[in-house]
Amino acid sequence: MQDRFIGAVSLIPESLATPLIPLLGEHFSGHLSNDQLSMLATESAMDKQQLLLALLPIAAALASPPISHFYVGAIAIGASGDAYMGANMELPGEALGQAVHAEQNAISHAWLKGERGIQDIVVNASPCGHCRQFINELVKGSEICIHLPGQPTAPLAHYLPYAFGPKDLNISAPLLAPQQVELALETDDPLLIEALDQANQSYAPYTGNHAAVALETDDGRVFVGRYAENAAFNPSMLPLQMALGELLRHNLGFEAIERVVLLESSAGQISLANASLAALSAVADVQLEHVIAEPC
Repeated sequence: MQDRFIGAVSLIPESLATPLIPLLGEHFSGHLSNDQLSMLATESAMDKQQLLLALLPIAAALASPPISHFYVGAIAIGASGDAYMGANMELPGEALGQAVHAEQNAISHAWLKGERGIQDIVVNASPCGHCRQFINELVKGSEICIHLPGQPTAPLAHYLPYAFGPKDLNISAPLLAPQQVELALETDDPLLIEALDQANQSYAPYTGNHAAVALETDDGRVFVGRYAENAAFNPSMLPLQMALGELLRHNLGFEAIERVVLLESSAGQISLANASLAALSAVADVQLEHVIAEPC
C-alpha cells in the first residue's frame, strides 16, 4: 500500500479496509472498475452509496493543498460504472485561479480515461459555485446526482437552480461529448504526437483554442491534459492543470517533470501560453515548449 493512504485507511471501516488495501498498491491512481466496486460492496456489506462515501478519505489523500491545507476528495462515477477519484491541487506561491478543485480533478480523470458521461459525483464537502458551474458543462450536467456525507442525494439542478450553461450559448455537444476537431502538425516527436492527439479531443467551443499538454517525467512516463472550457469562462480548466493533476494522482512529485509541451490551435481567439508558463514556473524549473498546430 502507498504511504499516502496509511492515514486514510484508518478512517475506513475495517470491513472495507481489508478488501481495499490490496488495491492500493504501487500503481493505484484513484481508478476503481465497476467490478472492483462490486467486490468491495460485497465484502464490506455496504450498498453503493455507503461504499462511495466511505471511500472519500482515500480520494482526499490524493490532495495537494499547500495554501489552504484543506483536503477535499471527490469521486466521479462514469457511465461505465467505474469510479474516478480526484482531489484539490494548489500550486505553491501561484494565483488561486491556478488551483484545481476536487470535482474538476475527478471529472477530468474520467474524461482522460474515455468516459462520455458522468452519473454521480461524491464529495466530502458541498461543491462550491465554481465546481457547480464546471459540472453543469457536462453532458446532462443538471441531472448528475451529488452525494454528500449526512445529506440527501440531489441532482445538480438542486444546487444550481436557474443555471447558465452550454445551451445558453448554443452549444449542442457539451463537455465529455465527442468533439469534431482535426489539427495537423508534421512531426515525428512522440511527445508532440501525443499532445496533438489530446488537443483533437479537447473542448473549446467558446474560443476555438483547442489545446493540450503532454509532459514527460524523468522515468519516461507521459501525462496529458486537455483544455476544458466553460460557459462561465472562469471555471475553464487548463490542460497543464489537468496534466499536473494526473501526475500527482500517479504518486509522482513535480520534481519528476523533465519536459512539457503545450500545443494550441492557430485558429484560437486566445492563448494559454502565459498562464501555463506561470503555472509551470511555480512547480518546476523546466522550459515550456509552445507549439502551434493548424486546423485541417
